[in-house]
Amino acid sequence: QKTDEPRDDTLPFLRRRRANDQTSNLSVVMQLRKYTYSMVTAALCTIAASSARRVAVSAFASPSSARRVCRPLTSTNPNCINTCQPSTSLSVRPSSSSSSSSWASSLFSTTEEVDPGVVEGTDLRVLKYPHPALRAPNAEITEEELTGPGSEISRIAKEMFLVMYATNGVGLAAPQVGINKRLMVYNESGDSKRWMQEVIMVNPKIVEFSSATDIEQEGCLSFPEMGGYVQRSKWIKVEAQNLKGKKIKKKFTGWEARIFQHEYDHLDGVVYVDRLSEEGRKEVQGRLDELVEEFGEGGAL
Repeated sequence: QKTDEPRDDTLPFLRRRRANDQTSNLSVVMQLRKYTYSMVTAALCTIAASSARRVAVSAFASPSSARRVCRPLTSTNPNCINTCQPSTSLSVRPSSSSSSSSWASSLFSTTEEVDPGVVEGTDLRVLKYPHPALRAPNAEITEEELTGPGSEISRIAKEMFLVMYATNGVGLAAPQVGINKRLMVYNESGDSKRWMQEVIMVNPKIVEFSSATDIEQEGCLSFPEMGGYVQRSKWIKVEAQNLKGKKIKKKFTGWEARIFQHEYDHLDGVVYVDRLSEEGRKEVQGRLDELVEEFGEGGAL
């Protein structure tokens, strides 16, 4: 007599096979979930990195980066003015399709630069090119100025931060507010709430820089609505003093190194447009002419 019911001796085998099938299916489901999670995580990381890059590209000055290009490389020191000729050793050159007014100001500011006018808590203002103070010599700050009675360097630094944050910048040098002293401040985040990242440098100097360089878009609070590509060392070693006169030795890399080099240039009377290439200079010349005309007589080109 035939029957569709499995024989008793086959039941254990069938149960094992069903159990194996269920385990296999569960394994496939887990693998699919793991793969999906990995893909989603990778996508989110890519988006986050892209967003961070957009913010970073707008850090030094206001959202109007510089457009000048540096002249042919004539020195091994990329901090010399007549440098910055693009080469195979250079990296990260942003697309030329970006408008100068947006990416240029972005390198030294976190968002679109603004002219805040009167800044509460200070009488300091950002000076615009071609104000003579941007080209004037800057004196070293003496120990007495730092520690002597009535020292105002600390107050000046504090007020410089107020102006910097009000303009959406990430860095500011004393000459930019009409004080021809070797003093600079910056906060690479550009966020006043992240005050622990604030850096004050008194009498800074670069003692070593990398031979490796890269090109990034830069702008400057003293050059509104313009920007350009500038070549800088990827890392630098610096010496400076803090507000108490204590000596500081540090090594800066990447974004922070670029901010430092930009502000350090101001202390030597150098502005970022000096480092643009001949082609980059031509691109911003019209805007420079406008700034000169707006300033009137007595400007220092």
